[in-house]
Amino acid sequence: MRVLVGGGTGFIGTALSQLLNARGHEVTLVSRQPGPGRITWDELAASGLPSCDAAVNLAGQNILNPLRRWNETFQKEVLRSRLETTQLLAKAITKAPQPPKAWVLVTGVAYYQPSLTAEYDEDSPGGDFDFFSNLVTKWEAAARLPGDSTRQVVVRSGVVLGRGGGAISHMLLPFRLGLGGPIGSGHQFFPWIHIGDLAGILTHALEANHVHGVLNGVAPSSATNAEFAQALGAALGHRAFIPVPSTIVQAVFGRERAIMLLEGQKVIPRRTLATGYQYSFPELGAALKEIVA
Repeated sequence: MRVLVGGGTGFIGTALSQLLNARGHEVTLVSRQPGPGRITWDELAASGLPSCDAAVNLAGQNILNPLRRWNETFQKEVLRSRLETTQLLAKAITKAPQPPKAWVLVTGVAYYQPSLTAEYDEDSPGGDFDFFSNLVTKWEAAARLPGDSTRQVVVRSGVVLGRGGGAISHMLLPFRLGLGGPIGSGHQFFPWIHIGDLAGILTHALEANHVHGVLNGVAPSSATNAEFAQALGAALGHRAFIPVPSTIVQAVFGRERAIMLLEGQKVIPRRTLATGYQYSFPELGAALKEIVA
């Protein structure tokens, strides 16, 4: 297939492109910068959708960038980077003389309300209680296409773990120094997925004609933040017992954004498994050992 990937130059996009290429597909990236095998967002807006069999959008400003203060300007950037790119692609698909067969959007499990007891699957309610859940609702709405000539899939991703990027890149140094540990109480759930499986679920969604609607992009085995810290420490051969106090997390990220780290939700990939996707890294320990090896 010819696959168009919006925001494909980042951590997830790179892994997805490699997997798609390995499976014989042809990838064109949509990015801010022009280059070989790429078109720019401006070109997409001006000339419409290039001929393709499927489209994916991964674009969006990194919410947990500790170098950016959580103020109104950055919030608007976080919103705009997701909504505008999604709207642009959805509009281009709608106007295309030969629309692609599949359209896949990656959003997040922030759609579901943090809880120490609730268990969420793809049919659970959410999307209306804070900045992030409302963002996911608007983002998914921006992707919706009229009619059914294009198969539509939304993958709500958990925290993406992988080598050379994502959440792990910020954590490795303190953990290697034996300074890592749970964040806040450590009791909160930590919905995670290995980068290889997120790329795998996206590829499965593109290739399998029976897949449609919402899929949770999380591993089938859930873990708390303390269990994650323990498993990462074990993978590195260190004990992980120095907790990061919630006051520090709030000081670095701002109170609203700190919720993403201090609170979590237990998310089950019920529909993902039902579509027949087989995980390469269903267990946290093996996933982390592969990443830090």
